Amino acid sequence: MVKRIAITGPESTGKSILSRRLAEEFNAGWVPEFAREYLDQLNRSYDYDDILTIAKSQFQKMQQAANSGDQFIFYDTELLVTKIWCEFKYGKCHSWILENIEKQPVDLYLLTDIDLPWQPDPQREHPDKRNQLFNLYKTELEKLKTPFEVISGVGEQRTVNAVNAIKRRFH
Repeated sequence: MVKRIAITGPESTGKSILSRRLAEEFNAGWVPEFAREYLDQLNRSYDYDDILTIAKSQFQKMQQAANSGDQFIFYDTELLVTKIWCEFKYGKCHSWILENIEKQPVDLYLLTDIDLPWQPDPQREHPDKRNQLFNLYKTELEKLKTPFEVISGVGEQRTVNAVNAIKRRFH
């Protein structure tokens, strides 16, 4: 049976790199972050409704990949990211996201720590709020009562720590 692992956490914590590396390490499926692709093609500033579009597309891609037949599937972000993004930026969240967050096909969350240096990017907004955002993610994962591991480490050590966390959980 496929084990579905979501990489989640604040911006600029290495989620995309880590999810790709883990997919390679386990010779597994990988679902990239849809938000980056969507926002790169948007010819205006994003708004509240764009986050719902992003969430629905990411969720659909996650569900499709969950039936891939791979032993593992890695998700570069998921609905928890869109929930926290909405609430942090707009003070509210779409009901669709709230209703579907517990329906995500996820067996383990890897929460990326804020121990990496901030990498500027036009899509990143809060270099000074990383600790606050990390704590929001951790609190939300605890509320969901779902298995998660905090993944720290710089460079290759981050990947090693994530691989070890996955092996502890599933082997």
